[in-house]
Amino acid sequence: MLGNGPPGRMDKAKQLRIATYSSVATALLLVSMKLGAWLMTGSVSILASLMDSLMDSAASTLNLLAVRYSLVPADEEHRFGHGKAEPLAGLAQAAFISGSAVFLILHAVERLRFPRVLEDVGIGVAVMVVSIVLTALLLLIQRRAIQKTQSTAIRADALHYATDLLTNLSVIVALLLSSYGWVWADSAMAIGVAAYIFYSAGRIGYEAVQHLMDRELGPEIEEQILTIARREPEVRGIHDLRTRQSGQMRFVQLHLELDGDLALDRAHAIADRIEREIAALLPDAEVIIHQDPSDVTEHVDRKLWPPPPQER
Repeated sequence: MLGNGPPGRMDKAKQLRIATYSSVATALLLVSMKLGAWLMTGSVSILASLMDSLMDSAASTLNLLAVRYSLVPADEEHRFGHGKAEPLAGLAQAAFISGSAVFLILHAVERLRFPRVLEDVGIGVAVMVVSIVLTALLLLIQRRAIQKTQSTAIRADALHYATDLLTNLSVIVALLLSSYGWVWADSAMAIGVAAYIFYSAGRIGYEAVQHLMDRELGPEIEEQILTIARREPEVRGIHDLRTRQSGQMRFVQLHLELDGDLALDRAHAIADRIEREIAALLPDAEVIIHQDPSDVTEHVDRKLWPPPPQER
């Protein structure tokens, strides 16, 4: 099911599969390693990292399911496809991450009240170093997938794993400080990690909501679209440009203003050329262009392109 479609879409599906399966595998491995390290050391900062990895595991599994569903072709009940499964997964991730941060703060505060000396600090440091290496390798895989697919779900997952690098480094610092008698450093670092987790959850949630609300693709892309349309000498104006993204699909709609006496086949040919150029700019985009006679669009508020005299 994921392999159907043109080569470009098949390559995107392959990159998404690699990124999501790698994420799930890495999360499960990190959970098992950190669980053992926490049981051996009793470190609350390692527990913080463990909770973070548990959330990663749940979120990565959710991502895997969401990405697979988002790649399902459009059907009779979902004519625009299933792409919004991705930002929905991102929103769920934000909720998971926030929940882990709340649990972590409560546990860290309790440990500040009743501190304890850590054991087997060397093992804890070694586990965190291995975690950093595995996380960095996963981020390389995810970065490649994001470059090729612009996936919201993978971007959210990668953002969280990027914060894990800082988390793991901070845990190492906390363990070393605790081994030198600064027992409070372990709990203090855990609280700092929790605060950063909250910040990450906010960014992920905001991005997911923007996609669910059909945010425009951005002024840079819209200007490129307008530039393509302006190159056609017979285009008198452009209005009602609308763009959005749903999963891997991007949607572009605009109205071209053409001479009312222009033959229908000629107007259609102009719109086709512009559609092809926009599709080259935005692969896998669905482009819809409506042609309007310029003499009946004088009332239109041309916020996009009141063509200058030299372009008429």
